[in-house]
Amino acid sequence: MSMRAGGHMGRGFLTEEEKANRPKVTSALLKRVFSYLKPYWKQFLLILCAIALSSLLGLYPSILTGRIVDVLAGKAPVGALAGKEPVEALVWLIVLSLTVTLGSNLIGVGQNYLNAWIAQHITFDMRNKMYAHLQKMSQRFFTTNNQGDIITRMTSDISGVQSVITGTFTSILSNSITLIAALVVMFGRNPILAGLGVLVIPLFVIPSRFAGKTRWSLTRESQACNDEINGILNETLSVSGQMLVKLFGKEDYEYARYKEVNGRMIKLNIKESMAGRWFFMIISTFSSIGPMLLYLVGGLLMMKYGHTELTVGDITVMVALLGRMYGPVNQLLNIQVEWIRSMAMFTRIFEYYDLPVEIENAPDAVTPASCDGSVEFSHVDFSYDPERQILHDISFTLKAGRSVAIVGPSGSGKSTIINLIPRLYDCQAGHVTFGGTDVKKLDLSFLRKNVGIVSQETYLFNGTIRENLLYAKPDATEAELIAACEKANIYEFVQKQELGLDAMVGNRGLKLSGGEKQRLSIARVLLKNPALLVFDEATSALDSISEAKIQEAIEPIIQERTSILIAHRLSTILAADEILVVKDGRIVERGVHAELVKAGGVYTELYETQFKKALEAESARQ
Repeated sequence: MSMRAGGHMGRGFLTEEEKANRPKVTSALLKRVFSYLKPYWKQFLLILCAIALSSLLGLYPSILTGRIVDVLAGKAPVGALAGKEPVEALVWLIVLSLTVTLGSNLIGVGQNYLNAWIAQHITFDMRNKMYAHLQKMSQRFFTTNNQGDIITRMTSDISGVQSVITGTFTSILSNSITLIAALVVMFGRNPILAGLGVLVIPLFVIPSRFAGKTRWSLTRESQACNDEINGILNETLSVSGQMLVKLFGKEDYEYARYKEVNGRMIKLNIKESMAGRWFFMIISTFSSIGPMLLYLVGGLLMMKYGHTELTVGDITVMVALLGRMYGPVNQLLNIQVEWIRSMAMFTRIFEYYDLPVEIENAPDAVTPASCDGSVEFSHVDFSYDPERQILHDISFTLKAGRSVAIVGPSGSGKSTIINLIPRLYDCQAGHVTFGGTDVKKLDLSFLRKNVGIVSQETYLFNGTIRENLLYAKPDATEAELIAACEKANIYEFVQKQELGLDAMVGNRGLKLSGGEKQRLSIARVLLKNPALLVFDEATSALDSISEAKIQEAIEPIIQERTSILIAHRLSTILAADEILVVKDGRIVERGVHAELVKAGGVYTELYETQFKKALEAESARQ
């Protein structure tokens, strides 16, 4: 009992942050919380019945113990056992006590199973709902929100729902029934002793809460210190961190810093350990005061004041029931804290559920039988936030089977333009059409299936080459996989692998070079067979050999299908039918290479500072 109470004390206090962010509990919030129990109301009703029965049966052995003591003291059996021999009555009482205890425990097991079943099914429903909702969020959501916070909502917060259902909700009912039943029995036996028992309870609760608060404070300090130690270890024992320490000769400094924090941690751990010892000593001392007072007053009532109706068994029952009351009282005192935390957790979850879906299918979304990949931007404006507009009046047309290169300084809005085509974002003004239809009227699945983007930062799953390719087309044949790899100029590399297509690529493709990952990404997009192919800086930050192989793959591809090229390599730009020059979110020039170089504008500047130097360097290497 003491251990249980102590365990609750460890989390029985709100932090300053929790106090500041305490949620406003409204009837609408409560209704929404309990709506998740609605599909499982039959099982929850069984749990309520099981809790009530288990709580009542849990008190009964204490009452039977009093009967047993009276029989041992020579008092004649009463009630249903009246008229039986003392030995026979004693055996019956012991058997009944064991049976009731077993029954209570079995009901408790069934209750725990139902609790776990409901909790798991509710978290299953909530996780599925959250994941499905997050999948509908626009790219804006994932670029503006902390990834760790998103994962926490999906995992820790929703997992916490289990403890709310199996702990907070059931704890309120179980402890309330136990407390009420114990008080009824005690006052029924002897109001004087019952009243004394009630007065004694604060002697146990107040010191316990004080000691618990001390431990809670020390635990928080210890955790903060531990986090500081982990931060030092992560920073200085990583490959990059160790190199930095050595290059700047900071070994002694980092050792002194670690030693100081480690020393603080040791002192806090000792304090916390001793606080625990004092804590349990206080609980042990004060929990024995109540029984001693009941024995003293009960003895005086029996021996000095002639309360003949009071028996030793009655006093034993009182002491046992008083002991059973300590835990429920402590837990019910902590219910407010648990309740606030529970509501705060549900509030955080509901905040994500209530996030508006910016990009979704129109009610009358169309799915054309085919698509030629043509694109048209008409007076398009776009901004990530109202304070800063990114694109201004963007207009251009890309006809089916043609290709266009988009060039411009870093941050000019090139990638933003292509992100509007598959509706990763929606423009605020103007419209974008794909295959002759406004993208906002097209079925999202159809649209994204027909737009293939090879981005600068290639993402591969931790699996085999085959698994990463099949992500684009799960039913692709071996011949289709090989054909895609050949077009992407990666099949020669695949053949050299011991396991071929079944070779592992590592986490995020770390077992592959940048060029190999990029070509594998191109193969994956080709397997998707989109109507429009977009290369977004596909050869950026690669060595000359990797770039050449990717260039060999790209050039024949853009001759076969509608393509958009965002590039800083002149050889890639020259392969396009038209060049769009973007600066500060506007198309400032358009045309072919020779015309734009002569114009003496932004393109000429880019040519002189980037393209020409890259071309000269490439010629020198050859």
